Amino acid sequence: MGQIGKIGLIAGGGSLPHEVIKDAQAQGYKVFVAALKSFAEPSDFTADADTFGFVEFRALIKRFKQEKCTHVTFAGNVSRPDFSAIKPSIRDLPLLAKVAAAAAKGDDGLLKFMVSLFEKEGFEILAPQDICAASLIEVGPLGKVKPTAAHLKDIEKAMNIAVLIGSADIGQGAVVNKGLVLAVEAQEGTDKMLGRVAELPKAVRGGVLAKCLKPDQESRVDMPTIGPATIEMAAKANMDGIVLVAGKAFVMNRSEVRALADKYGLFVYGATPDD
Repeated sequence: MGQIGKIGLIAGGGSLPHEVIKDAQAQGYKVFVAALKSFAEPSDFTADADTFGFVEFRALIKRFKQEKCTHVTFAGNVSRPDFSAIKPSIRDLPLLAKVAAAAAKGDDGLLKFMVSLFEKEGFEILAPQDICAASLIEVGPLGKVKPTAAHLKDIEKAMNIAVLIGSADIGQGAVVNKGLVLAVEAQEGTDKMLGRVAELPKAVRGGVLAKCLKPDQESRVDMPTIGPATIEMAAKANMDGIVLVAGKAFVMNRSEVRALADKYGLFVYGATPDD
């Protein structure tokens, strides 16, 4: 395939940035990686890379232009920074104030602001799902285990709760067991939320984890994602299974996730939007 552009990849932790690099290069893109400090290192990647701080947007935009990047992609795990601990340059102070104001509106407000910075500079935002479509969950069970009729009410309630907290820009996931809401995802992320469930009394923990995009979320950034660690944590929490919206969530290391789910007797299920 001929050269079709160059991606400036803003990379956090986890497997997704590596999948983006592999699939983008297979599709004919060149890739330059901006590894975010404290979340990734340039040496982690097979593509050309350098390190940038969370609010070093001016330097990042300048470097992307020097690298002749045509597209920008956001991928990987990044937690919200402590803005009081950031020491920007004098030139970056006005921008930091705008970033902090956007963050005060919630995570989605912050992500939309960050995306807009690069769009205003003429970059096309390329979503990870446009590059890594093969990593999106499909309709139906991923492994051998399927949700039973008894799980359907918990699945419906967990999805409804996930949508509810998403509409308030709190998180993307919720755990429900026999109609009881055990946990909702906030700033700590899915794996740590499951860790909280695992600490509940054995008679209570279990049930279904549902993850979905927040209503009106900037879907080109922060797609719901699970991986082997999610399955391990779900097993420790005595979970029955995990439900995601088909085509709207990533499964990293799919074969390992499938094997672990089968090993622990968990279902991983891709629901249609109407389920």
